[in-house]
Amino acid sequence: MVSFDRTGIVVAGALQVLSQGAQGSIFRPMSSKDIKTSGTQHVAGPARPTTDVAAFIAAAKAAPAPGSGRLILALDATMSRQPTWDMACSLQAEMFAAAGRKAGLAVQLVYFRGHGESRASKFVTDTRELARLMTGVTCAGGLTQIGKVFNHALTTHAKAKVSALVFIGDAFEEPVDEVADLAGRMGLNGIPAFIFQEGHDTKAEIALKECARLSGGAWFRFDRAAPGKLAELLNAIAVYASAGRVALAADTSAGARLLLSSMPGGPRT
Repeated sequence: MVSFDRTGIVVAGALQVLSQGAQGSIFRPMSSKDIKTSGTQHVAGPARPTTDVAAFIAAAKAAPAPGSGRLILALDATMSRQPTWDMACSLQAEMFAAAGRKAGLAVQLVYFRGHGESRASKFVTDTRELARLMTGVTCAGGLTQIGKVFNHALTTHAKAKVSALVFIGDAFEEPVDEVADLAGRMGLNGIPAFIFQEGHDTKAEIALKECARLSGGAWFRFDRAAPGKLAELLNAIAVYASAGRVALAADTSAGARLLLSSMPGGPRT
């Protein structure tokens, strides 16, 4: 179990358990196969009240039968998101709660921050342990690692099918062509990336939209003023990840219609 000293810093023993992937731990650093560059540094951020984050994870109540759908949820936890992090976590909680109501989903949480730090959980249906570990996640300064996330999705899919990836972030600070190539490979492997962009960075928007298109997914604005719409969209993504495009086409909800119309090819069965 992760523990904290009186200053709120994760104690070394707990970090060692996570790094070694000991029995009972959930998070692990992404493997070398997921990482193009060396020198990954794992930084223990200070703990803080994270009721929203805990609720976000606790809301991910996937069905008791894992394997009928696997969804990767990836978060940018770099410092540029710090000003709105708590609010964003609250909205992410609402989005993920919608996904958790759909049967047949196993969910893996991935996040990156700091100087090359990235972690991936196991695929889980019972999120209680995941919630305990996530209470220590804070933002840390560093560049985006979206390419690493996409590569991780591909290597994970090579072992067992990944139905879809959801990414929430606000920036794009990597070579566009390299990341776009990975997005294209995701598309060839049937792993659509559904990308939610916070903010209005034009450069990031162009790159993220292209990655979503190449993967066969879709791009959306992470609109803090419209949490209901975001929840509806993730609910539709959960339908897609659990049962495929035919089931999504049969869903008459506003979120399903918007998702289908935003994916390459538009509404079709």
